[in-house]
Amino acid sequence: MTVHEQTIAKIRQLPESLVQEVSDFIDFLLVKHDSRRWRLWTHLSESRSLPESDFSDYLVNLETYEDRLARGEIQW
Repeated sequence: MTVHEQTIAKIRQLPESLVQEVSDFIDFLLVKHDSRRWRLWTHLSESRSLPESDFSDYLVNLETYEDRLARGEIQW
């Protein structure tokens, strides 16, 4: 039995919820091994994480700005 056949046999034994995860992982591998699609995926992934990475500072910066407004150090 080949690795391909062994893998398919294992997948057939999985519950449907895990088969979906295996399918998603296979899709990921196909994208990863297609250099053009991989570049697009990494670019999208990086661009989505940039705004999230700065959000932790947003609240602190907003509070500082509001405090400075309240003290009259700056004007709106």
